[in-house]
Amino acid sequence: MAVEQRLHPWSWLFVLVQQLKQFILPLIALVVFGGRGDPDNLWATLGPLIAVGMLVILSVVQYFTYRYRIGRDGLTIRSGWLHRSLREIPFARIHNVGIHQSLLHRLFQVAEVRLESAGGQKPEAEMRVLSLSAATALENLIRHRGQAAPASMTDAPSLPASNTLLALPLTEVIRLGLASNRGMVVVAAAFGLAWQVLPDKMMAGLVRRYSREAFGYASHLEWTWQSGALAALAILALVLVLTRLLSVLLALVQFHGFRLSESDRRLTVERGLLTRLRTSVSRRRIQAWTLREGVVQRWLKRRSLHIDTAVASRVDHDDGRALKVLAPIATRDACDALVRHLLPHSDWPPTRWQPMPARAAWRLWLPGLILTPLLALALWFPFGAWAGLALLAWPLTGWAAWQNARRSGYTAGDELIAVRGGWWWRWWRFAEVDKLQALRLARSPIDRWLGTATLWLDTAGDSGLASPLRLRFLPEPEARAIYERLAQALARRRLRW
Repeated sequence: MAVEQRLHPWSWLFVLVQQLKQFILPLIALVVFGGRGDPDNLWATLGPLIAVGMLVILSVVQYFTYRYRIGRDGLTIRSGWLHRSLREIPFARIHNVGIHQSLLHRLFQVAEVRLESAGGQKPEAEMRVLSLSAATALENLIRHRGQAAPASMTDAPSLPASNTLLALPLTEVIRLGLASNRGMVVVAAAFGLAWQVLPDKMMAGLVRRYSREAFGYASHLEWTWQSGALAALAILALVLVLTRLLSVLLALVQFHGFRLSESDRRLTVERGLLTRLRTSVSRRRIQAWTLREGVVQRWLKRRSLHIDTAVASRVDHDDGRALKVLAPIATRDACDALVRHLLPHSDWPPTRWQPMPARAAWRLWLPGLILTPLLALALWFPFGAWAGLALLAWPLTGWAAWQNARRSGYTAGDELIAVRGGWWWRWWRFAEVDKLQALRLARSPIDRWLGTATLWLDTAGDSGLASPLRLRFLPEPEARAIYERLAQALARRRLRW
């Protein structure tokens, strides 16, 4: 019988660091604002020390009360002191294994292991932390579903040789940063966080102060409308350059050393400059695929390839460690070759796409058709006649809807069903017919009036962030024919979960 094992002796330190991350803002607020009213208040001084001491005690207690045992068919985890729990995790239930190494982990030669399954809203187990050799051995053992479980972790068989499917050199990572908007998102998030954390009077005072200085400096200059426009364009260009440089920096931190490999029909991704992540998933757990091509990516002739897996993950609990991106950036031919390798029976890309009906363009224009005059009416009260400029968006939204409809289409074969759409930001979403879980034929009042329908196709693990897999605005007979054909196919075939 396998013996129970402890985590790494330094695991309490990493648990403490994780807890300090969660309580760092309250502790800082207590230190900064706690003693303002009374400088001699002893509790304001001892409070943070007591809080940190309690976190240290809890971390040490967690280390001494956490045990795990590796059996032939699964993993047993025992934890808790006052509230004790015993968890049995069969190897067959674990669909994804993630290994996380921050700079501190790499310094101590340890790693955090996260085990995920389908259907759960959080990981089956988070083991903070194991030695790097023990974490690698556990990953290997789970890959082999515990066959011939060794007496100790060090006796586990070595990982089979892996085949590299995609590796990103430094130049590609830089292109990824240039094509992304992460820098702008981070700047906006930091500004919003500062506005929430800092007192309102302080933020308003800073905005007024620097605005007054900027306008005061500008008032001493002799401006013409040409020089004002040039100055505004220069400021805009400077902001764009700085945010793009920040995006490149973030891409280097997140995707440096990116490598997608395949071993024993499992896909493994390794990435990260400061923090190294390695996560793997079985090929059969992939439920749907999404190709994306933004404006800058299109100029660079690049795309990205994303996947939905059977590992359920709530958006609000997602910390970026799940395997969702097979190719953050790659050439179009490389993405297509990767899809053909992983879906050998898919015949990707499709040779023929069925276009959307001709009447679909005005259906896509309908939101802009209604909202644009309402926006102009709302702006009339504060701005008067200048609100009429908002009506210029009317033809622009119509032209964008026409371009979107012109590029949209679908293909429904015996093995693969795919849809495409978008004009400014283009996307392709597809799934194997065997991975479809449910079909839904929907008809709105407008659909019933025009004799059209939309066919929704559901797969497991859909995060809700990707473009939906649906065939929109089809003539009702055509939609029903596809619905009945797919329903018969799903009834005959076994769901490949």
